[in-house]
Amino acid sequence: METFTFGEYIDGKTYKVLDERKMRASAGIMFLFGLIASINGFIFSQYAIISYIMGGLVLNFMIGLFINPKYSPTVMLASVFVWRQSPQPIGAVQKKFAWSLGLALSGTIFMLSLFLQTDNSYFEPVCMLCLICMLMLYLETAFGICVGCHLYKFAVAIKLLPKPKEKPNCMGDSCTS
Repeated sequence: METFTFGEYIDGKTYKVLDERKMRASAGIMFLFGLIASINGFIFSQYAIISYIMGGLVLNFMIGLFINPKYSPTVMLASVFVWRQSPQPIGAVQKKFAWSLGLALSGTIFMLSLFLQTDNSYFEPVCMLCLICMLMLYLETAFGICVGCHLYKFAVAIKLLPKPKEKPNCMGDSCTS
């Protein structure tokens, strides 16, 4: 088993997979942190918490993308919650794209939230990006709709990204055309 990889090979699959149950639970944990940041930032005007939580999510995504998702803190915590459930393998390539979007989005929010500490004109962009992030996490957690996975499928369809050698599975076979 490799340490520095995104996903792993299992019997019966010729492409790397992740456990969808852990990924959805991880999204739920990130949603909860995002909700805490949003409430503190946008209702109580305590903007510092946004920077701390977004910094943590940036670190979480970096560990998942550059080391291994199973070592990211939210996936490790998610593993505790779903340990008795049978794994549900899902293609890793589109999840890696989705996590890359998550890193870009949380990194942007983190940087802008640092400026927000001293300049309230950054409130609206931070607020809008947080709402987009929260919506994406909610759709993943509640309905199993991975927006990043659908964007990956679209990027492959318009030839922005190379087509994978073998088409990986998506939740509910939503990647089949």
